[in-house]
Amino acid sequence: MATTALCLALLPLRQSSAATAVGLHPGPMSRTEAFARAEMLTALGRKIFSDPSLSASGLQACASCHDPSHAFSPASAMPVEMGGEHGDQPGLRAVPTLRYLQSVPAFTEHYYDSEDEGDESVDNGPTGGLTWDGRVDHGADQAKIPLLSPFEMGNKDAAEVVAKLRKAAYADDIKAAFGATVFDNPKDAFDAAAEALATFEQSGPDFYPYSSRYDAFLAGKATLTAQELHGRQLFEDPAKGNCSSCHLSEPANDGEPPQFSDFGFLGLAAPRNMAIPANSDPNYHDLGLCGPQRTDFAGRSEYCGLFRTPTLRNVSLKKSFFHNGYFHSLRDVVSFYATRDSDPGRWYPKNSDGTVRRYDDLPQAYWDNLNQDPPFGRKPGDAPALTDPEIDDIVAFLGTLTDADLQSDATGH
Repeated sequence: MATTALCLALLPLRQSSAATAVGLHPGPMSRTEAFARAEMLTALGRKIFSDPSLSASGLQACASCHDPSHAFSPASAMPVEMGGEHGDQPGLRAVPTLRYLQSVPAFTEHYYDSEDEGDESVDNGPTGGLTWDGRVDHGADQAKIPLLSPFEMGNKDAAEVVAKLRKAAYADDIKAAFGATVFDNPKDAFDAAAEALATFEQSGPDFYPYSSRYDAFLAGKATLTAQELHGRQLFEDPAKGNCSSCHLSEPANDGEPPQFSDFGFLGLAAPRNMAIPANSDPNYHDLGLCGPQRTDFAGRSEYCGLFRTPTLRNVSLKKSFFHNGYFHSLRDVVSFYATRDSDPGRWYPKNSDGTVRRYDDLPQAYWDNLNQDPPFGRKPGDAPALTDPEIDDIVAFLGTLTDADLQSDATGH
């Protein structure tokens, strides 16, 4: 997808040429004008993204949690980030990457994939949407969440954000893009800032460069080591890692590079993370698609415990994994997949009588929602689907997914 393709797709085009339009709804414009506007909003969005003055504490920008040098993920290994007016309010979930979200479809309960062996009758179930629970579809709506979240940037309402935007050094840039009167209506100004953020987060060089060694390998411009190639084979083998059943590793039919996610929802039963303060309440459970942060599916028991599959691009840079940040080692994540059911005592706490409290972060009423496809579905004591050397090979393959601009971080140089 070209750098501003999404922006262009949202704008009607006309053949004549004129000065770049301004306003929240600028109307039809030529392709040249559309590109110019996208570039203007990208530059503005970059400034907003990096501005800590937009937070209640004055210390937290979007970039504080979505660090550009860490694939727009946190630089820290904390399971959740701190925010709020005084920077002392813990979040509820691990912060996901903002890279490679341009292909996420709008949320639907019933996704029919035209590339699924040519059979469009296969219902893949809940798919798409942004955030761990897919509760918003558009980048502008996603951008508003942290600005108003009490445990993120902590503004009480849109008007408070706009008051800060009005004082920002780039306030004139907002007027140039959206009109001189944009600040007269706080809702308009808030929507304008969100649109600029969304446009920035769709800019190709920053957010979907497709520059990893694996991309070069697919293009015939690089080679993988024997270990990495074996890891790829295991990653794709349905009887071994079976990773590619959700983390798609082959180019799409239209030639688009693989996203390493089908953007579907799965129940994986990551162990309960007691490092998240909310989990000190034994009655609190983050159930993903059925709540509590997403409310429209409350009571839909078949959705409880399901979270959207993240991309694995740049996964070697991550310092915490899963929605609750329980794991801090990529090797442990792959090992968990391989032995969750065959060796649950390795991952879950034990009761006073010595029995394993498996799936301890998901009430038993929802255990039927857990994925049992390979490598899951084994019984305690069974041989795992992957040996330790095979796990190492998969981890080595995942290391090839780091974008070129971030590879020095992956190697520690």
